[in-house]
Amino acid sequence: MTGEVVSYSGPGPGDSNSHIVEPPIENDAEIGKQNSSPPSSPRRCPFQQYVDADKLGRISGTSVLDSPGIGSLGRRSNGRASFMGVRKRSHLHNKTAEEVERIVQAGKIRELKNCIRSHQWLPFDCVRSRLWQIICSVHVKDKATMDSLYWDTVKQIYGTHDLVTKTGPLPTFVEPSFQMSYYLNETGIQVARRVVNIISYSCPDITYAPSLYPITCLLLHYMSEEDCYACVSHMVASKKTKFITQTKLHFETIWRTSMILCRRHAKSAVSYIAKQAGENSIVESIHQQWLNCIFKELPFQHLVRVMDCFLFEGRKVMYRVWMAVLLLFHRHLASLPPNNRPALNKESVVESTLFDFCHNLPCSPEKLLRTAYGVRNFSSSEMDRLFIKTEMYLKSKAAASASMPNNKNTMIPRSRSSDVLPTSQSQVNIQMMSHTLTIREGSRSPGLRSRSLGLFPIQGVRSHAADYDRLLTVWSWLPVRITMYQPELLYTTEEHGCSMTTFFNRVEQHEPTILIVKTTTEEVFGAYCSSRWAERNSKDCHGGRQGYFGTGETFVFTLVPNEIKYPWVGISATSSAEGPSCVRHAAELFMASDGHMITVGGGKGQAIWIDENIRYGKTDMCLTFNNPPLASTSDFEIKVLEVYGFQNV
Repeated sequence: MTGEVVSYSGPGPGDSNSHIVEPPIENDAEIGKQNSSPPSSPRRCPFQQYVDADKLGRISGTSVLDSPGIGSLGRRSNGRASFMGVRKRSHLHNKTAEEVERIVQAGKIRELKNCIRSHQWLPFDCVRSRLWQIICSVHVKDKATMDSLYWDTVKQIYGTHDLVTKTGPLPTFVEPSFQMSYYLNETGIQVARRVVNIISYSCPDITYAPSLYPITCLLLHYMSEEDCYACVSHMVASKKTKFITQTKLHFETIWRTSMILCRRHAKSAVSYIAKQAGENSIVESIHQQWLNCIFKELPFQHLVRVMDCFLFEGRKVMYRVWMAVLLLFHRHLASLPPNNRPALNKESVVESTLFDFCHNLPCSPEKLLRTAYGVRNFSSSEMDRLFIKTEMYLKSKAAASASMPNNKNTMIPRSRSSDVLPTSQSQVNIQMMSHTLTIREGSRSPGLRSRSLGLFPIQGVRSHAADYDRLLTVWSWLPVRITMYQPELLYTTEEHGCSMTTFFNRVEQHEPTILIVKTTTEEVFGAYCSSRWAERNSKDCHGGRQGYFGTGETFVFTLVPNEIKYPWVGISATSSAEGPSCVRHAAELFMASDGHMITVGGGKGQAIWIDENIRYGKTDMCLTFNNPPLASTSDFEIKVLEVYGFQNV
């Protein structure tokens, strides 16, 4: 990739000195009173050389106070009063970069989180010359290697470290309508394009990431080019904290997840909009625009504060901010006289009204974040669980639609999209959904698979023990290779009666199986059994009948009242220094049966024990899974027992 070389050259490999633009100061006396720095220390602007200082300096009419939008300038607003009001309230009490860095070095994560959430650093605050680098240092460990890799890749692609005027087109994963450059100058825009192109070259599996380009442009306000690359690279590859979507499937999953979360945690706002709109499609269209409201419409000082929290906490910050926007939007509309409230009965009216509200947000960044973090009972585990469930639903829905026969007169083109290619984010989801051991040595690879409904083919399952959402949860816990097969109901007491003989006749030759128990008290729990029940008749090395059998893939779970998976304790032991050898024999008692009962788990008790009449059972804590009793009482009476297998495994 070549282009015209210009005089500007980036810092280059090994040069971390960032150029600081001196700000135009309108009233030195006024700012001097509010600045906590000693009078003798020179006031310096934190912005990089990639920023248009003139646009940022005009804080009295346009520029930094307005929503940036496409083309950097935004629209005129009267935001100076609120902007300076924030300075008067909070600037005197903000921590310095050195204080924040000491918190990071001490490993005080909770204190750092509270610090980032509560301190109101303004866009012009000199602490910002280092703040984002310090926050990102929590995640990016091998910074020197990342810098070297970046400049080596730049040299490989462009042939020079100098910035070229033609960096080539942006990658296809960048959304054309979502290319906000904010207040970057021409050099900054070219640097942003170069960083995004290097990300695309390094991560070819990204197919749709609309937020990646605006995030890159925001980072370049306060970061050098290589620092920006290191930060964005971490966001793309992060396995623990999620930042950026990478496929259209994930993008749809995100906004649908946000819609479900808002219905739970911003119920008043969503109910009001739904009542006014009257159509579910209008409500959905609002949630599809959630990133537009945040990245394109929020005033710059609000967006910068949101980014402070986002860089540390990830995507859940955006969920919270979106819920806060809807709650504030509802309060704003409710405060208007009835005859002045807009009629939210058309999609275009709802969107334009919401966009205008976000663009001229009538509150400070402090209040926005206070509202966002005031949403209670919202957790990362809930977010992750809803994300996985929504993703599985969309995959199953798409696969089911693809399997439907087409009308003879209607030729629907077959999709050739790469949306389902595995990404670093999808691999994280796979790790979340499956904690399995290696397949036993000597086991054969799966043969030809039967036709199924896709990766999560459970839409056709009708269970008397668990509803569809509970089945999705169980499905998310299975080893990934098993989710490729079509499930089938092998045995149910509703149809096949309560007989252990019938149970074994219908179940024993299938591997693996899922046991689901529903008690007369409406509690639901069960087990994933990794081996055939026929192994109960196998002989040990001494010719005696084998007591316990199974593998470490076996696990037990509860669905009602709580959805909890209890994997084999040896899985955590495999990551320890001692390895699996430290797991006692009592913790390797997976499955057992003598023809008159079945047991899952052992050691000081059984996780699940069922009698030969399949009417009564017992559940206790056991060493194999380190689980508590799976029901509210140790002894339980069975209302429904279901066993599922998989076709052609």
